[in-house]
Amino acid sequence: MAKFDKITELRVEHITKRFPGVLASDDISLTVGEHQILALVGENGAGKTTLMNIIMGLYQADEGKIFINGEEMHFRTPNDAFDAGIGMVHQQYMLVPNMTVLENIALGMKNTWKGIKVDLQMVRDKVDEVSRKYGLAVDPDAFIWQLAVGEQQRVELVKTLCLGAKFLILDEPTSALTPQETDELIVLLKKMSKELSIIFISHKLNEVKALSDKVNILRHGRIVFEGSTADYTPKQIAALMTGHEVETHSNTEEPSQGQDALVIKDLCVRSDRGFLALDHFNLTIKAGEIVGLAGVSGNGQRELAEVINGIRKCESGTVEFFGKQIQNLSPGQIISQGMGYIPEERNTEGIVPSMSIKENMILKDSETKEFSKNHILRNKAIEDQSNRARENFDIRCPGIHTAAGSLSGGNIQKVILAREISRKPKFLVCVYPIRGLDMGAAEFIHKELLKLRKSGIGILLISEELEEILNLSDRIAVIFKGQNQKVLNRDEADTSRLGILMAGVKEDE
Repeated sequence: MAKFDKITELRVEHITKRFPGVLASDDISLTVGEHQILALVGENGAGKTTLMNIIMGLYQADEGKIFINGEEMHFRTPNDAFDAGIGMVHQQYMLVPNMTVLENIALGMKNTWKGIKVDLQMVRDKVDEVSRKYGLAVDPDAFIWQLAVGEQQRVELVKTLCLGAKFLILDEPTSALTPQETDELIVLLKKMSKELSIIFISHKLNEVKALSDKVNILRHGRIVFEGSTADYTPKQIAALMTGHEVETHSNTEEPSQGQDALVIKDLCVRSDRGFLALDHFNLTIKAGEIVGLAGVSGNGQRELAEVINGIRKCESGTVEFFGKQIQNLSPGQIISQGMGYIPEERNTEGIVPSMSIKENMILKDSETKEFSKNHILRNKAIEDQSNRARENFDIRCPGIHTAAGSLSGGNIQKVILAREISRKPKFLVCVYPIRGLDMGAAEFIHKELLKLRKSGIGILLISEELEEILNLSDRIAVIFKGQNQKVLNRDEADTSRLGILMAGVKEDE
């Protein structure tokens, strides 16, 4: 496999890839030149990740060719692509959970292997060098399973740079950053483009506009548009991507006068690494209001969602659900009291990927009278409910017997949302509901959350998407190192003020 000192051009010609019942890539051709940043956008399921996986050697194209610097390449494995100088940070992270950050990075650094041993000090030095050069702080001794999603994302980027990437593919790289950090990353990537070329996949069209030189739009596996980013507004790109004008849904309702639905008092919870992830955390949410929780990933959001839903124990403090204490109850007991939960990790916590859509729809209700009799599942009732949910929530799939894990990210999120809303919860904990989703899927999910709020259901919306929080929330709390920095009314908050609080700067300082 040829190894290039510099990649001056990556070109794909007439790439076609078929899966059973799906034409994922349909005669795609594109070119990325030296020092160029290409934005690749499209709805979930449009074929963006499939195309990138073909370039990375994870999939083999049925037809078409890949060229680097004019030389035709045949990538049979990701190692072939790495060897040629192409690196990718995937939307679904390629990390081994029970290994440390250092060990994960060492796996790909062949030059550090001395026989059957690895020179971990050499790896550590390289990690320190890359971290300092690009301002990407990671803890080399932390286990991957101990890290929040945003922290894992940084590890992936550091790993890719440590492997010597000369061409970088980034799949949703800003999903776990504050506005200030996003601005810094955009500056960083522009600086990096002086040394390498970048394909940047994102649904955040303001960032696409700010960062990229060219934009290519995929729809149903085909490139339907390509042009200079400077010539189009984010709104125009969104319309080209979805085929219609995208509507932004906002919460314009009066503040809720409902009863206290969730009251959290002096909550102390330890993380998997043993430190206090929540340190005397306090928050109250009323029935019929949306409270947004803003914060950089890794500041206690995961632990808070898990404690509320019985997945993690607390050390002290209380969680009251409509007046009843639920801290340290089992998940089943909390579900039975009317709690709904859209988890952070949709593929590992929200669904069972190998199960069908139909089976995933009743994961919490398989023993109820509606769906079983004498412990035998009532298939007709399950299929009727699943088909209704598929239609009402616009779940795009061949049928309800399709494996849930084979769906695009947006459609998996719709399956989870459909299940949780169909159960008619009294309250919903919603964690990063539109992470990695296209504008059409995000528009749909926001509309459904506002419907829930209007029906009197309280919602805790945990998100790093400040536009989402500002549009949907009645009140906004900011979490930093496990503490509630401040709670702002919707009309008091803006991106700059939230970003400063998210960085740990208190307003009275």
